Amino acid sequence: MEVIILCGGLGTRLREETEFRPKPMVNIGPRPILWHIMKIYAHYGHTEFILPLGYKGEMIREYFVNYEWMNNDVTLELGKPETLCLHQCHDEAGWRITLADTGPDTLKGGRLKRVEKYIKGDTFKLTYGDGVADIDIDALVAFHKAHGKIVTLTGVGLAQRFGELKVDGNRVSSFQEKPDHAGDSLINGGYMVLDRSIFDYLTSDKDCDLEYGPFERLAQDGELMVRRHDGYWACMDTLRDTELLNRLWNEDRAEWKVW
Repeated sequence: MEVIILCGGLGTRLREETEFRPKPMVNIGPRPILWHIMKIYAHYGHTEFILPLGYKGEMIREYFVNYEWMNNDVTLELGKPETLCLHQCHDEAGWRITLADTGPDTLKGGRLKRVEKYIKGDTFKLTYGDGVADIDIDALVAFHKAHGKIVTLTGVGLAQRFGELKVDGNRVSSFQEKPDHAGDSLINGGYMVLDRSIFDYLTSDKDCDLEYGPFERLAQDGELMVRRHDGYWACMDTLRDTELLNRLWNEDRAEWKVW
């Protein structure tokens, strides 16, 4: 089951960092937040990743193309390139990563549609490239398979700057992107499971969003479900968020580190 991590946005609220790099490449400790997200999935055995790239996507390409060189010890002899030896120093063996250019200005729905060709099965996982959580991926997948609807979201406590979910039991009755009020509702924390019929709600047009339009229609059709997550969840949305996540990592209090 593939894991799609959306990596193409501009990250405008984190301009201090994203002026120089895409948001998924902003570090928590010595590694980018993208690596932390991938480690969460890999902990549950999900190591086939698809990364739809956009803004400064070449930096993500370079990171993974050079991953073995930069994260292993190397022995070499000048003048004898055939003697080069990489010493295995990391635990990321077996990760299969598809790096797909989905355009610099494409919205999330368009990016997702443009990587449809890389999805082999009927079900896949999707998340954003800026959120970490101590989420049980196996339980999330089991919940999705049990209800039989098209999309399962992970719901976390409401923050005003995110899209609000109106919930009837476990079914999402409406989806409102970035409401103007606060309350006791849930927000979409990413970490989603989707059936490939989601692609019937999407186009490859660069203006096709995911939350505006598709999720709203899915909710109206009764095909959008939510599994509440009461554990740790955090989003790297601002410089203050970045500083907090780094402090937690450096103090060995990173609750999202399930590996």
